[in-house]
Amino acid sequence: MPSILIKNGLLINENQQFIADIYIENGFIAEISKNGISRSADKTIDASGKWVVPGVIDDQVHFREPGLTHKAEIYTEAKAAVAGGTTSYMEMPNTIPQATTQEELAKKYARANDCSLANYSFFMGGTNDNIEEVLKTDPKTVCGVKLFMGSSTGDMLVDNEDTLRGIFSQTPMLIATHCEDEETIRRNTAKFVAKYGEDIPMEAHPIIRDEEACYLSSKMASDLAREYNARLHILHISTAKEIALFTNAIPLSQKRITAEVCVHHLSFNDTHYAQKGSLIKCNPAIKSEADQNALWHALNNDYFDIIATDHAPHTWEEKQNKYTKAPSGLPLVQHSLQLMLEHAKTGKITVNKVIEKMCHAPADLFGIQKRGYLREGYYADIVILNPETQETVSKNNILYKCGWSPLEGETFTTTIEQTIVSGHLAYSFGKFDESKKGERLIFNP
Repeated sequence: MPSILIKNGLLINENQQFIADIYIENGFIAEISKNGISRSADKTIDASGKWVVPGVIDDQVHFREPGLTHKAEIYTEAKAAVAGGTTSYMEMPNTIPQATTQEELAKKYARANDCSLANYSFFMGGTNDNIEEVLKTDPKTVCGVKLFMGSSTGDMLVDNEDTLRGIFSQTPMLIATHCEDEETIRRNTAKFVAKYGEDIPMEAHPIIRDEEACYLSSKMASDLAREYNARLHILHISTAKEIALFTNAIPLSQKRITAEVCVHHLSFNDTHYAQKGSLIKCNPAIKSEADQNALWHALNNDYFDIIATDHAPHTWEEKQNKYTKAPSGLPLVQHSLQLMLEHAKTGKITVNKVIEKMCHAPADLFGIQKRGYLREGYYADIVILNPETQETVSKNNILYKCGWSPLEGETFTTTIEQTIVSGHLAYSFGKFDESKKGERLIFNP
């Protein structure tokens, strides 16, 4: 692989900011020096005035392949991710067919090996009756087991208590959960259908999928994890009430129960349904401003461990349906880093904390080998940003296959200029080099 020398960039890494050079060789960071590096390289990048940060690791995306490729596919969404500074992702099993057998899981890895510009891993999906398949999963090469403890695609809702106890008691690897109580949601939905028929307002979404639905399910998951000392990671927390289920009293390396917060729950609240409508309909729902403020407080005080997107594209036409038929999910992976850095510029979070929660902590939480940091001997997953140029999100620069974003019209004051994936300059000033694909993530279980 060609060597790369990055000169004079402001490195933002491990709660520090300093000017340094980085030398990349054979896919890895060979040297970091504050005193300058003089040896020659195949390519030299002058990063003067730029920020140099580790690549984002997104632990929750839906790239829709196989079976739903009219919405998205691994090839298109991985490119969008790289353009946005996300160098590694972990993708969910609710595709068609679902990744609930080792055979179907292997097919997804083979497809990513052929076409994914970003590094990748795929969750093994749990159902009410596939525990034998789940237990075959290799924790060194698969990021975790995903359980939908709430509404989901097909038969992936896991609501059998014996099954849940079996998985929590026997699975040695990380269990990631979508937590919403199905009975509560069905009861609330029935009330709104009785009142409005097909014309349920989008503003009802956080009332139908309410705080109680989230809390009941999250508490069940955390109770099971404590009972069996299981390694639990609860995805996309959306309510203030759930925060009490987590702790900030111990370092991340010692936590058995961890939590993720997503960029849309931090960026929107229920006042935005009037303007955005179904474009911000997602599960769990975007909730009140009080919940939003509580999420920020929990994130900044380490009750939440990582920031992700739950990137979940649907076609524009699908999103135009009435409430009950408009699918839930937002496409977000291309702009997550810019969005969070914009929040940092407005004082909601520090830049150092953004890098911690989007780069360092996902690597630590999942035990990813040699990624997530700017360190000698680590893979060169690196993003070079310009903190003083603007970019407005528009249909002309959205790279998702679905072609739209809930952030259209937003102007960011930081731009992603170049993205290096496993030592390969995959993206540079709007152009891609697809001559080398991303790599499969490896874990330290």
